[in-house]
Amino acid sequence: MKLGVIGLPNVGKSTLFNALTNANANVANYPFCTIEPNIGVVPIRDDRLRGLADIFQSEKTVQATVEFVDIAGLVQGASHGEGLGNRFLSHIREVDALLHVVRCFENGDIAHVNKKIDALADYRTVETELILADIEHLERRHERVVRAAKSNTPEILDELAVIERLLDHLNDGRPARDFSFDSSEFEFLRHLSLLTMKPEMIVANVAESDDGFSQLCLNELIDAFDSEKAIIPLSLRLESEIAELPAEEQVLFLEELGLECDGLTRVIRCAYELLGLISFFTANKKEAHAWTIRRGSSAFDAAGIIHTDFQRGFIRAEVIPLEELLDRGSLVAAREKGLVRSEGKSYVVREDDFILFRFNV
Repeated sequence: MKLGVIGLPNVGKSTLFNALTNANANVANYPFCTIEPNIGVVPIRDDRLRGLADIFQSEKTVQATVEFVDIAGLVQGASHGEGLGNRFLSHIREVDALLHVVRCFENGDIAHVNKKIDALADYRTVETELILADIEHLERRHERVVRAAKSNTPEILDELAVIERLLDHLNDGRPARDFSFDSSEFEFLRHLSLLTMKPEMIVANVAESDDGFSQLCLNELIDAFDSEKAIIPLSLRLESEIAELPAEEQVLFLEELGLECDGLTRVIRCAYELLGLISFFTANKKEAHAWTIRRGSSAFDAAGIIHTDFQRGFIRAEVIPLEELLDRGSLVAAREKGLVRSEGKSYVVREDDFILFRFNV
């Protein structure tokens, strides 16, 4: 899972990146202090892995991971190369989902590229540049398909019709993710690598304490999207301070603030939901391992994620919800209670399944 952190310059992208990854990306009060994208791979902490490792006496735990890409700030005109825009837009094409940071706090010491703080307008500026970049990308494709359509090949004519519908949609100022298409058109659209087709969440960078202004900005965002888009309010300055604390102090600090979890956990949960991902678990003497898979995937798909041999020689999958296994303390005890199910290749993996794959090659 690769998340691209985008937004205008100086809205807190690199601060968020540092808080999420502890990667010490350059944070400076001027536009384009990030040129090449900063990249950080973050393990997704799950305390249940330790319990699973204890059951199997595993030598180590292996957490699922998420990759964050801190992409330089986009400005008006980026789709035409302003602010090194073309270079930065190419970085966005490589990610799975967008984490769009907007500024919802006042601070005279931190410059704003537009001289005015307006979270919704900032969001629209970046979205417009992504739409314009998609239009340019699609128009080039359209020119090639028009020439090819002279052959009257049905498949090419169908592609041309979809492209022209999508161009009309984009030219109306609407992102590709809101485009109506049927299942037969999905694969074609996916391979276009359109920027605005990517799932997106918004991180509203709010003040540490509620000064009214942050809440006003947040309300405008919520009203504008009417729950159609995930919006996560975070004080990125506060998240940076939390990230620098030892793990045990982080827990205490979050309890004092009345927070269930830190910003990283909230962002990852939202990203999993956006991308339709779930976790499943395996364990043996060597390692207790958390894996990521798309929701709706089969046991056969899950086997292939671990090793092609697991797929090639698949016999069955022995399955139990992780919490039930941890409660029983061993697979033997779980089997005695009839809690371990034997499933075939077509079994649809559920969130937090523990799976023991039986295979023979």
